[in-house]
Amino acid sequence: MDSPILQAKNLTKIYGKNTIFQDISLDVYRGETIVIIGPSGTGKSTLLRCLNLLTPVNSGQIFLHGQEITAPNVNEDKVRQQMGMVFQNFLLFNHLTALDNVMIGLSKVKKMPKTQAREKALYELNRVGLGDRADHYPGQLSGGQQQRVGIARALAMDPSVMLFDEPTSALDPELIGEVLGVMETLSREHMTMVVVTHEMGFAREVANRIVFMEKGSIVEQGAPDDLFYHPQHERTREFLWKISELYGKKEEKS
Repeated sequence: MDSPILQAKNLTKIYGKNTIFQDISLDVYRGETIVIIGPSGTGKSTLLRCLNLLTPVNSGQIFLHGQEITAPNVNEDKVRQQMGMVFQNFLLFNHLTALDNVMIGLSKVKKMPKTQAREKALYELNRVGLGDRADHYPGQLSGGQQQRVGIARALAMDPSVMLFDEPTSALDPELIGEVLGVMETLSREHMTMVVVTHEMGFAREVANRIVFMEKGSIVEQGAPDDLFYHPQHERTREFLWKISELYGKKEEKS
């Protein structure tokens, strides 16, 4: 088997007296879509931020392409160029058009000539279905469109891995599908992705592997059919049952 493209070894994160997660290890292989699920407050989003070096770990190691990125004197900005991050909130610059929001990293970070940056930005906007909205400002776009601009911005840096932190949680229900559709296309194109989400349909249909976290630990991981239909742990079974019951009630109301 190939070596992991991204590897976490024995990660622990502590805030004050609170242990967010402890002794977490995770291997991510090229072209794989991993979906992390679990109750709120169990450390899923913090784990993503640690993988991207936005939040330092207290102990443990992270490797990207076999190189330790938690080692002293690592250029964190260069590391983050290789790991695209899509947040819950869109974090777009309101005074810039969609095109300029995607171009800015190419121009400022990669020092790409303006003509080349524009061409690349337009390509990525078309990739997420927003080529016709390139000259629109964030305030003129729906939440789903704004999030797709955020995805295009991350893709423009040509990352090795894409990290998604509950990318649909801030969206109205009718806008969720357009964002998940883009993510599903990326998965089919074998983009390496780690996704934190409560969208169980997406997890079941798109993930190569699902990781169930609770209380700062990985309880269980495996193929979607294994976790959804043959979970090994009672806590996994209980969580999935509650989630399916919750979404069943939501569908009845709608």
